[in-house]
Amino acid sequence: MLQYLIYFLVGIPAGIIGGLLGTGGCVLMMPVIRFGFHFDPAVAVGTTLTAVVFTAGSGAYQHLKMKNVDSETAALVGYSGVLGVILGSIVFGYLKPYGHLIDLIVGLAFILPSVRMLYEGLIVASRQARFGQQSVGTPSMTSVFPKIPGSPVSKSILGSAIGFLTGIIGLGGGYALVPSFLYILKGPMKLAIGTSMASFIWMALVGAIFKLGQQVVDIPTAVCLGIGAVIGALYGAKLVAWLKTATLKALFGAIFIYVAIKYILIYFGIAI
Repeated sequence: MLQYLIYFLVGIPAGIIGGLLGTGGCVLMMPVIRFGFHFDPAVAVGTTLTAVVFTAGSGAYQHLKMKNVDSETAALVGYSGVLGVILGSIVFGYLKPYGHLIDLIVGLAFILPSVRMLYEGLIVASRQARFGQQSVGTPSMTSVFPKIPGSPVSKSILGSAIGFLTGIIGLGGGYALVPSFLYILKGPMKLAIGTSMASFIWMALVGAIFKLGQQVVDIPTAVCLGIGAVIGALYGAKLVAWLKTATLKALFGAIFIYVAIKYILIYFGIAI
């Protein structure tokens, strides 16, 4: 019983981080159950993705209320992402017996967005402070952009690709959607976060259904994590309005780079 209370309590900060950064909280939940409670890698993926369904719904609702969601982009990316999730989940079925390979794939998937966000949050932000300039290609948090730029085709391709990865590594898509909306489609930070949450509801839901069918979900754990994350996500979404763009990027990058290194090293038998 105590163990499930701990899962619930872990879900709260995970939800805060997820609502704040548009990732669904998976970056905290998955490492905790994988390394803290020694879950099998495949079960950690399936359980986290199922819990993220709760967070995505809660966070997306808050961001919609705050008008931080480009609904058209969310629909395009979400629907195309479902196809990717289906294909990725099929591939995951073949990878299921190879736990350490799943760890390696998860770690590698974190690297690029981690480094880019950390760079933007620390290096570029310090240059802006010295020279009073906006970084090129990085919209300000205060800019008014009712929509995320980009064609329907580019958004659909992006959704399918990220959905495919979601089906394999179970991170809900937010880990890649936020940087993609920022750097590929050149959207502003607030809108990228809110639209990410609204987009990956469908990816997480379909992915969770597949993971349940593949019997890699610890349902009681997923529910406890999810309920805690719902509470946290409500507050995390509200914090977006109070933090600067650079702070969000630095936080996003620092968390992800640690998780990436941990997953990659565990593949080689090194625990940190």
